[in-house]
Amino acid sequence: MNRTRPRTQEELERLLEERTADLQRVKAEYDNYRKRVRRDRLAVRQIAAANVLRALLPVLDAVDRTRKYEPLTPGLKDIAETLETQLGSLGLESFGEEGEPFDPTRHEAARHHVSPDAADLTCTEILRPGYRVGDRLLRPAFVEVTGPVVGPGNPER
Repeated sequence: MNRTRPRTQEELERLLEERTADLQRVKAEYDNYRKRVRRDRLAVRQIAAANVLRALLPVLDAVDRTRKYEPLTPGLKDIAETLETQLGSLGLESFGEEGEPFDPTRHEAARHHVSPDAADLTCTEILRPGYRVGDRLLRPAFVEVTGPVVGPGNPER
């Protein structure tokens, strides 16, 4: 060590304050880094789960088609219920109900029927349910809609 002269109390206090401020900055940077890494890991986990759930949607569609046209055998019924329960525990939610307002951010219209009695576009038949995980849309609901007459007297909404 190169100590040419003893330090004064004021110098020592100033150096201590500088080192303390440096340490606090480094600690804050490290805390921010840990938070960023935790947030990034959570985002990667959510994306991976969404990809797996999206890949299993055709299986759910096959089960729904089977239910629509014939009664499920006890074995297939058990498999379908277990699959739906497990996917639900991962946050998968289905949506799309007859009678709900048509929302182009959540629904995809396959057919449009005009009704003079309709005030707004309404989902009248759910052809294929939509799915989401939290706020993330995995697939829009494929629907048939009924809405008002569009024309000069009734501008498009």
